[in-house]
Amino acid sequence: MNIKQLKAFTEVATNLSFVEAATKLHLSQPALSLSIRNLEESLGGKLLSRTTRSLVLTQEGKALLPVAKNILNQIDAAEREMKKRFSLELGHTSIAAMPSFAASVLPKIIKRFHSKYPHIKLSVEDVLSDTVIDMVSDDLVELGISFEPKHNSDLVFHPLYKDQFIVVLPPSHPLTQSHTISWDELLKFELITLQSPSSVRELIEETLSQHNMTLNPAFDAHQLATVIRMVRDSLGVAIVPALCKAQALEAGVVCRDINSPSIARRVGVISKPITSLSIAAKSMLETIKLYSSELTRQIELK
Repeated sequence: MNIKQLKAFTEVATNLSFVEAATKLHLSQPALSLSIRNLEESLGGKLLSRTTRSLVLTQEGKALLPVAKNILNQIDAAEREMKKRFSLELGHTSIAAMPSFAASVLPKIIKRFHSKYPHIKLSVEDVLSDTVIDMVSDDLVELGISFEPKHNSDLVFHPLYKDQFIVVLPPSHPLTQSHTISWDELLKFELITLQSPSSVRELIEETLSQHNMTLNPAFDAHQLATVIRMVRDSLGVAIVPALCKAQALEAGVVCRDINSPSIARRVGVISKPITSLSIAAKSMLETIKLYSSELTRQIELK
């Protein structure tokens, strides 16, 4: 039993006429008769009773007709839905982004995506960068925006730009007089960092270790937003990704470049292999990539 046979049977059973059914199906009558005969043989009995004057359904044919109609309706519905999904008139995708990106750039990307694909639903998770990687790896979201993973052969990293870390200072801090600050100067003051484990904290510690320096924070917090607020309240100074610059300036702190050493890390989109992504996710990925040059300008990394 196949779809073509069910369509043939349904048309014949509905019209009780091989002539009308053949016309609607654009088949010859012999081809239609053969299709019905093959269906009956596959099921093991007659579905239609033919005489020289009439055509009627057998009891088995009457039992099959509503089932066949339901199957064909479901196939039609599935075909319509798939066509809508492939043409992006219907669909859903999900994305996880680290807070600094989610709060600054992601809303602009979503706005652009929604204006082009208004029927695609999007779920957004605002989580720490390490959690972003876990959520993509565990198939909880299709796309993630975070720093480049160090080790994860199952994931694909689509680089967008390099995020240069910056210093955030209370407005009255003496280091605000300098345009660029060295680590030797910075380490003389109380530091506020993210708690361990954190990819940001880990990167800072690794970089300092390579230059024979040690990070000894006075305070640590779970979120970069909290770190920035603590700086604003003059509890210390902090090193944060440049993605946080707009958020930091809005909070009323001062931002400065840092060197000796400088710290930078690539930001990009993390996903499973592209072939496993939905059409909606692929379109979102392309939207983000096209927007990446603007992202660079917005965080003033050019």
